[in-house]
Amino acid sequence: MLISGLQKLTLLDYPGKVACTVFTGGCNLRCPFCHNAPLVLPERLVGDENGEETVLSFLRKRRGVLDGVAVTGGEPLLHRDMAAFLEKIRALGFLIKLDTNGSFPDRLRELVEAGLVDRVAMDIKNAPALYAKTVGVPGLDLAPFARSKDYLLEGHVEYEFRTTVVRGLHTEESLVEAARWIAGAKEYYLQQFKDSGDVLAIDGLSAFSDEEMHALAAAVAPYVPAVQLRGVET
Repeated sequence: MLISGLQKLTLLDYPGKVACTVFTGGCNLRCPFCHNAPLVLPERLVGDENGEETVLSFLRKRRGVLDGVAVTGGEPLLHRDMAAFLEKIRALGFLIKLDTNGSFPDRLRELVEAGLVDRVAMDIKNAPALYAKTVGVPGLDLAPFARSKDYLLEGHVEYEFRTTVVRGLHTEESLVEAARWIAGAKEYYLQQFKDSGDVLAIDGLSAFSDEEMHALAAAVAPYVPAVQLRGVET
């Protein structure tokens, strides 16, 4: 497994928990608004060949201090040895949150059923009809993403859905269609786009204002009443 980074403390990545964040390298999507380009583009991927042991050594010293570990990417489920890695984290007594784009439903189900994941955050990129454009993959097969979404909606594990909202890709109408797709979800977050300075393809993309974000949340609320905003200050 390619581990490309470790954030030693976060109060944001695992809601309600004091955690660290492990970044895996590699992704099967090319979302133009991605703010982690070095974790996506093959020519920019870097990793520590001893990364797994580095993380585990750190965690051994943080037992009783940290509640959990957030595993993100890239796309963590690209890595077939993810289950073995999570087993080692679990053996140290930590809660585990997994971020995923939803493209590997069978691997997601296996991890949940093995008791290796306590919370899942799945990206809902856009309205189903706009998924391929939004993720930068022409001809995308939406079926795997739908299977992951449906599995989480069944309530087998604590979960959240989230959409990074980007002017140039999203509209009120597309977000309403995305909300219809996950109607009744227990947690749904609209995240305000932020330009990290290393966005995959920033041309033509920008953020909605705080006021606009509130209006967009109000528009999707009839379908997902639990909708909340992230990154909005007012």
